[in-house]
Amino acid sequence: MGSDSQNQLSSVTRIPPLLGASKAELTAWVQEQGQPAYRGEQLYQWIYQKGVRSLADITVFPKQWREKIADIPIGRSTLYYRSVAPDETVKYLLKLEDGLIIETVGIPSENRLTVCVSSQVGCPMACDFCATGKGGFKRNLAAREIVDQVLTIQEDFKRRVSNIVFMGMGEPLLNLKNVLAAVRSLNQDLGIGQRNITISTVGIRERIRQLAEYKMQFTLAVSLHAPNQPLREKLIPTARAYPLPELIAECREYVKITSRRLTFEYILLAGVNDLPSHAAELAQLVRGFQSHINLIPYNPISEADYQRPSRQRIEAFTKLLRQKNIAATIRYSRGLEANAACGQLRAFQAAN
Repeated sequence: MGSDSQNQLSSVTRIPPLLGASKAELTAWVQEQGQPAYRGEQLYQWIYQKGVRSLADITVFPKQWREKIADIPIGRSTLYYRSVAPDETVKYLLKLEDGLIIETVGIPSENRLTVCVSSQVGCPMACDFCATGKGGFKRNLAAREIVDQVLTIQEDFKRRVSNIVFMGMGEPLLNLKNVLAAVRSLNQDLGIGQRNITISTVGIRERIRQLAEYKMQFTLAVSLHAPNQPLREKLIPTARAYPLPELIAECREYVKITSRRLTFEYILLAGVNDLPSHAAELAQLVRGFQSHINLIPYNPISEADYQRPSRQRIEAFTKLLRQKNIAATIRYSRGLEANAACGQLRAFQAAN
């Protein structure tokens, strides 16, 4: 083989998966392969609008070039398992290139299709009530592996995804670089508005402030689950590294910098954090800045012995918050019967 042929082969084998690349990056790549710049636009359309899984299937490309680049990965995962709940929520297990499995959830309604995406394989935060935390942490997801989840659901539902919530497996702020790269791609390449994207976090020291400096338009949701530090540490052992008063101070600073309302998530656990005294503490904790509380009745998992409060207890807790002029909404999770609801996603590893 001549040196020119070897150089051409080497340039091809060094190419990373193409999913997650911008239109400019894809155009530069096709030009490096000796193709005209307009092929970059075609490649961009086929990856992000058509959801193609193989370069060999891009029929607008010359056959000879398609054959040459057929083995270059686009970066799509493999559907490993699919489960549909009675409310039409669909849970997907996706097999990654290294054999690890992640979960993602499609939540349809009449006017929108929401995707709950994972940002890590497993989660290091070890929340006591969460199935993902019980399974431990494997690794961060690449930006393309996050975007792929949305394309998979869009392809399966045969309709456009309108909303994204980073509430699947993992702690997004521990994978901030790739999460922000994925947000860029979801916004610019898939056309999903930043205001329709929510990033959920337990709270990582300095990361909320760092996120504020980007001044992006997505919604930030902070998982509290307790109104005081001792109870929060019991529910979220890793929270001992970040005292609640410091977390709330950073949240206040986020609102000041971004001028955007911040959401707090609070999973209601029967007899644990749903008492009137807890509601009073919570109201005092979040008073005085632009925020909203999503109250999420607990979704049971086999690995933990917590229970969901009664509807009467849930409504009483909500009423107490509202009486203290705290904006609060009850959010019942979809996909409960398919183990696809909030806190039910697990870390899996495929068999070789």
